[in-house]
Amino acid sequence: MRHAVIMAGGAGKRLWPLSRLSRPKQLLPLLGGQSLMTLTVERLAGVFDDDKILIVTNAEYVDAVAESLPGLPRENIIGEPVGRDTANAIALGAEILAGRDPDATMAVFTADHVIRPAEKFLEAVGLACEAAEQNPEALVTFGVRPTWPHTGLGYIHAGETIRPSVHEVRAFREKPDHPTARRYVESGEYFWNSGMFVWTLGAIRGALQTHLPDTMSKLAGVSGAVREGRDLAGLLAEAYPGLSGISIDYAVMEKAARVLMVELNCEWLDVGSWPALEAACDLDDAGNVVVAENAALMDSYRNVVVTEDGHLLAVLGVDDCIIVHSEDATLVCNKSDSQRLKELVAMIERGFGRNYV
Repeated sequence: MRHAVIMAGGAGKRLWPLSRLSRPKQLLPLLGGQSLMTLTVERLAGVFDDDKILIVTNAEYVDAVAESLPGLPRENIIGEPVGRDTANAIALGAEILAGRDPDATMAVFTADHVIRPAEKFLEAVGLACEAAEQNPEALVTFGVRPTWPHTGLGYIHAGETIRPSVHEVRAFREKPDHPTARRYVESGEYFWNSGMFVWTLGAIRGALQTHLPDTMSKLAGVSGAVREGRDLAGLLAEAYPGLSGISIDYAVMEKAARVLMVELNCEWLDVGSWPALEAACDLDDAGNVVVAENAALMDSYRNVVVTEDGHLLAVLGVDDCIIVHSEDATLVCNKSDSQRLKELVAMIERGFGRNYV
């Protein structure tokens, strides 16, 4: 059977002050009143039944995730005691599936992407599942054809085409400088690394055992506990503090013997910062993103204005800024400084404590 694992653990500091340690970005109702998490699950419904969708999130978010996704079985929402990056989240998902369906095909998605149209996305997912099942030793990833020389994303160097839209992978390239990114785009051989994957359970467990044996050793009891219907909380509380945080790209994908890439021929947006809403939301006539019940803008252009509690935001003569109001904090900054929000949040934590982060 085919199963989906959605990674949903990040707090999203670049979406402060709405995104907090206790309220992650994937649960914020920023897109037409819906959250990224809800949209992700709805998008996958065309391929995966609800009982075949597994969420791996932070233990603190389990109740909130369950409340936002009432159609998913509660036992399919798994809380990590501490965050240990994507390789360990994927290893945990793989071991849980091994206890449920040892012959599974496992697809991995993230909860903070906007992907449109859904039909094109589901076509690519189906093609990737077929590629993984027909090449059970291979790991399959999704590549997005770049539309501009993005320096904040990793790239995939595509090689031989083995069937339409499916390629052998030559190499993974980390976030490049601008001249390198421009060269990648102009070559036509490079794709943005989407951070989404498909593989047979045997392929990913074998690769993790080879390249991340300590994690697999510490999580060795998970599949048995799942088969026996035992609660995982105690086992994970003991195992997780000793795991080393590492991404799946560094830990496995860059070292794997064979990786295939499926082209994702649709709009793909990583909504990880406030300026990213400009591509995901409708703009007003002045180029502003306004996510607010009450907002008044006059002679203001290309801003991102967000409030969620009915608080009136009045903006006059302001251009190219981010203005976000929450119950206990307000952010005002230039869009050009949005990538520094993590620094600001760290300074706020030092000066005002964790209540504000």
